[in-house]
Amino acid sequence: MKHYLKTLEATVRNHWTQKALCDYNGDTFSYANLAINIEQFSIFFDAAGIGKGEKVALCARNCARWAMTFWGINANNRVAVPLLADFHPDTVSKLTNHSDSVVLFVDDDIWAKMKPEDMPNLKVAVNVKDYSVLWHQDEAVAEAWNNRKKTFAQRYPDGMFPENVTYPDDNADDLAIINYTSGTTGTPKGVMLTYNAISDTDNFANTQFPNTPGETIVSMLPLAHMYGLAIEFIHPNVDGVTVYFLGKTPSPSTLLKAMRDIKPYMVVTVPLVMEKIYGNAIKPSMEKAKTLLSIPGLNKLVYRTARKKMVEAFGGGVRCFIMGGAALNPEAEQFFKKIRLPYTVGYGMTEACPLLGYEWWTKFVPGSCGKPVHELRIDSDDPHHIPGEIQVKGPNLTIGYYKNPEATAAAFTDDGWFRTGDLGIIDEKGNIFIRGRIKSMILNSSGQNIYPEELEAVLANCEHVDECLVVDRDGKITALVYTELPEDMDEETKAAIPAKIRDEANKSLPNYSKIKVVEMMDAPFEKTPKRTIKRFLYK
Repeated sequence: MKHYLKTLEATVRNHWTQKALCDYNGDTFSYANLAINIEQFSIFFDAAGIGKGEKVALCARNCARWAMTFWGINANNRVAVPLLADFHPDTVSKLTNHSDSVVLFVDDDIWAKMKPEDMPNLKVAVNVKDYSVLWHQDEAVAEAWNNRKKTFAQRYPDGMFPENVTYPDDNADDLAIINYTSGTTGTPKGVMLTYNAISDTDNFANTQFPNTPGETIVSMLPLAHMYGLAIEFIHPNVDGVTVYFLGKTPSPSTLLKAMRDIKPYMVVTVPLVMEKIYGNAIKPSMEKAKTLLSIPGLNKLVYRTARKKMVEAFGGGVRCFIMGGAALNPEAEQFFKKIRLPYTVGYGMTEACPLLGYEWWTKFVPGSCGKPVHELRIDSDDPHHIPGEIQVKGPNLTIGYYKNPEATAAAFTDDGWFRTGDLGIIDEKGNIFIRGRIKSMILNSSGQNIYPEELEAVLANCEHVDECLVVDRDGKITALVYTELPEDMDEETKAAIPAKIRDEANKSLPNYSKIKVVEMMDAPFEKTPKRTIKRFLYK
C-alpha cells in the first residue's frame, strides 16, 4: 500500500509552483508554500520539545490556513485533533483537554469564549487566521513558535528547494488523527485513526475516482469530519489537485457561482444540497415540460438537456457527484437516474476513515449505498432478505476510542468485526441497503452526527422538564417533553413553556444540533420494566 505522505512528497517536488490550497476569492498557497510551512512546523515542534505522537488540536472554520495547519501537524508525525468550529466553546475546551493536546490552533473568536484553566496540558494557543499567539502558558513554547521563520531562514539561507522535501512512510501503524464523533455534552468518543487507515482510503479513492494534477475541487463539508477531511481534502490534495475553500456555509447561489468559477472535477456533498437544487431549479422546469416528457424521443432530449444544465451548473467538468452522510430523497434519486446524472451515494462513518460502501456511478444501484470497500457481513440468518447489523473489517478501521477501553471493547465482536450499529441487507451482487439504525443516532441533512441522549441530558436540566425524548421529524430536531404543571397555572404561561425550554436548552448546544421544536406530551412516556422510555414508540 502506498503511503499518502509519499504521494504528497512526490506531488510537492513535481508541482512546486502549482496552486495547492486556496480560499475562494482569498489567500492562495502553492505546494512550495505548503512545503515551507510543514518545515517551519517541524522546526517549531523540535524547538518546543513537542515530540512525535503528541497531540495538537485544531478548531477553526474551513479555510486554506486550516489545511496548511493540518499538514504542518500531520506530515510531522504529530497527532492532529480536528474539532468542529460549531462545537460549544466549553466542549472545545473539554475535548482539547481530553485529547491531551499541548497546542491549539483556533479562530480568535472561538478562543475568546474558551477557558484556559480547563486545559491544564495546553502550552500555547495560536490564531489560525494569522498565526499569532493568542495565549501561552509556556514562554519557551511561544518563543519557539514566534522564532520558527527566523530559524528556517538560517537553515535554508538560499531558500528551500523541491529536493529538500521528504516525508515519513515508516509510521503506518502510528496514530495520525483523533476525530471526535460528537461533543454536545458529556464525554464524547475520540476515534483513533492511523496513517495506514488514511493511506488505505487514499489508495481506494485512486482506484475508484482518480484525479489529475492541476484539476480543482471545492471543499464545502466540515474539515473536522472524516468525510470532508479524507475525500474532499487529503485524497485530492496529495495527488496534486488544487483545493478551494468557501469558508462559511454558502447560499445556493454563491455555491453555484463558485462552482462555475472553479470548475471542479468532482463534487463531494450531502444529499440536501442536491435535493435543493433539484427542488428549486429542476423540478419546476420538469413540471412545465410534462407534455414533452410524454412524447417518446422528445423525453430523452428533455432529460439530456436537464443533465447538461445540471452538470454545467457545477462548472461543466464534473465526472461524478458523490453523496453521503444521509439518505437521498427517492424522488430526487429517481430523477437523477432518469437523466443519467453521474452520481453515487456512499456509506461510511468516522470509524472507517470514512468509507464502508461505494460504487462508481455507472454501476450504482439506486436505493443502495454501493458495494463493500473491504470485508462486510450482515449479522442475520438471511442477509439477502432479513436485516441484521452491518459488521466490517479492513485496514481503514479505527484502532479504538481514545482513553475509552470500554467503548473500544464494545465496538468489536469477539471474532474481531467492527459493529457499525446499522441495520441492513446485502443483495446477491454485493450492493448494500441500509434499513435502519440500531443506535438512536440522528444523522442530519448536513452529515452531522446527533445523539439524542446527549440533547436529552441538557433538556433534563431545564425548568418544567420531567421526562423528555428527542426525535427527528422531517429533518427537524424535535423534543418531546412531559411535565406536571400546577393546576392553577394560567394558559398564557403554559403556552410560553415550549419556547422557554427550547431556548434554555439551545444555549448549551452547537448550531447543528439545536432543538427546533418542543412538543408537550399529555401523559408520561411508556417505559420498560427497567423504567427506560420505549424509544421505538415515539417517532
